[in-house]
Amino acid sequence: MLKPIKFFSCCALLLLAFGIAGRIAVAAQIVPSVVTFTGDGGVTLKGNYYKPEGKGPFPAVLYNHGSGTKVGDFQDLGKFYTDRGFAFFVPSRRGHGLSAASGVAINDQSQQLRSQGMRKREFAAQVVGLHETANRDVIAALKWLKAQPEVDAKRIVVSGISYGGIQTLLTAEQDAERKLGVKAFVAFAPAAMSWNPVLGARLEKAVRAAKAPVFIIQAQNDFSLDPSQYLDPILTAKGGQNRGKVYPAFGTTPGEGHGKFAVSEAGAQIWGGDVLSFLKDCGVW
Repeated sequence: MLKPIKFFSCCALLLLAFGIAGRIAVAAQIVPSVVTFTGDGGVTLKGNYYKPEGKGPFPAVLYNHGSGTKVGDFQDLGKFYTDRGFAFFVPSRRGHGLSAASGVAINDQSQQLRSQGMRKREFAAQVVGLHETANRDVIAALKWLKAQPEVDAKRIVVSGISYGGIQTLLTAEQDAERKLGVKAFVAFAPAAMSWNPVLGARLEKAVRAAKAPVFIIQAQNDFSLDPSQYLDPILTAKGGQNRGKVYPAFGTTPGEGHGKFAVSEAGAQIWGGDVLSFLKDCGVW
């Protein structure tokens, strides 16, 4: 009779162990708070906000999402940054994600323009205008973040992926013009899916105007490496902490090399050390 007792005892211990592990896994998940802020023109917008443990003041990252109308909660990035003592804020621009009811998404606006049959260059210029308008909501989100009592307003970083990378570079220009006090900018694959000469020239202007350091990041198998090929030499020439880097291919598709590389835990394991080193060099971390 002893053997069955030992067998069932072992099973019970294993089940208990798995149960504890399950609770630990659940506890490790970070649930963001849904917050509201006032966008351009008085529109109410929302975002996901992660806070690390402790009282602060914390350095903070404002992260700009891409062009999709559905915006994830960026759980992997939230954990990456809060584990290292950062507050992490993902505002939804109007027409997107949590702010879907507050306006029209930029891609839908672009389709409306495209249906008018204008020439390519004129269409591209109009889309640049849409990006500049959308940037007003990013600036509003930045003001909200700086006002949070647990945030160190002198150690704020602006980052983003794809269309959010575009917004990051436009914010760098606005920061220089309006003295917004952002410490550093990290742009992942800005315009890699939408690069054209007009948008490229606009982003070049923004990069040249930026006063705070800029780090542009892409994976080799992104949809296009034009952003890095055109903008990295400008950053190198500016010197200081400015930099760009193209990493080896990530995954097997351009989609994985574009978005998943930027926002997944697996991607952060590749670029995370470089980004943290950059932020340390910039006096943020």
